[in-house]
Amino acid sequence: MLTSKQRAYLRGIASEYDTIFQVGKGGVTEQMCREVAEALRKRELIKLRVLENSGWTAREAADAIAGQTGADVVQVIGNKFVLFKRNPKEPVIENIPKSK
Repeated sequence: MLTSKQRAYLRGIASEYDTIFQVGKGGVTEQMCREVAEALRKRELIKLRVLENSGWTAREAADAIAGQTGADVVQVIGNKFVLFKRNPKEPVIENIPKSK
């Protein structure tokens, strides 16, 4: 679980990121979750987008993907959302504020 300071720090970093996954008509699939998990392992922080024809809201998609990948939902705005999962072996993002 992320603290508000950690979430704010990660939101700042993610603001410069491009979306790398889209949730479309097929919705959230097992294959998509495997690909997202692999991207999270390599990048730790990713931005995703929900297309209007998907039938999912950004919050529903974020919660579903985070639940299947073990990630934390950092932010949901409009049709975009940001996920974070720390790579314990090879951390990519440094200087994340410590949790209490």
